[in-house]
Amino acid sequence: MLYRLLEPQKAAPLFAGWEETILWSCLSGAMGEIFANDPERPASAMAVLGDFRFFAGEPNRELALFPAGEGDGPFIAVPRDEAWAALLADCWGEQAAPALRYATKKEPDAFDRDALEKAAAALPPGCCLERLDQALFHRCRDIPWCQDWVSQYRDYRHYQQYGLGVVVTKDGEPVSGASSYSGWPGGIEIEIDTREDHRRRGLARAAGAALILSCLERGWYPSWDAQNLASLALAEKLGYHFSHQYPVFIVTAHTQSPPTP
Repeated sequence: MLYRLLEPQKAAPLFAGWEETILWSCLSGAMGEIFANDPERPASAMAVLGDFRFFAGEPNRELALFPAGEGDGPFIAVPRDEAWAALLADCWGEQAAPALRYATKKEPDAFDRDALEKAAAALPPGCCLERLDQALFHRCRDIPWCQDWVSQYRDYRHYQQYGLGVVVTKDGEPVSGASSYSGWPGGIEIEIDTREDHRRRGLARAAGAALILSCLERGWYPSWDAQNLASLALAEKLGYHFSHQYPVFIVTAHTQSPPTP
């Protein structure tokens, strides 16, 4: 039997020391959910937010096969250790493709604000930066390439509380931007996307710089976890430092959610 934890902090010991902000979102109750093998004293747990599933504690086959997916797209399974990795590989077989992600160091005081201001101002003619306000929030929900800027938030009020974003527009249309994939009390996980026909023009760097500055003004930490080496390279240009790479699985199957106790 699996349970959706109504008090996510009961799983905190299983995720202790794991510096992934999606976990912080789930544990704080800001967004996401945590599932476990016991509602009071879990020995195995899975944190779920958007495309991500983090597995910790004792390897549990029922949890590994019960990823609480939404929709038909793939999800990213992140094992805490080698035992979880072996179990996930065994459970999902060819449906679980191994991959690597790249974590950056959590360094709140590492940013050069002058350099970020210059980067944010370096936009091509015809482009401008706009705050991701309520109107843009609803527009982005309907644009497939930038839906991840807002898709994890219930509504704009939820986004105002735990999200922040800037959008590069041209002729009134979003062409690039940086927003929060997720948030927790004290920071966000950055998501940057650029429309395919506007890539390699420095737009992502400008948007990323502007969002980092906005976070620093609020006293929030702008976390950056890189999907690939290109994302890591952009992060390093903006002042982040590489911490470590870690293994994940891209899983191409979904099942139903477990019950709430």
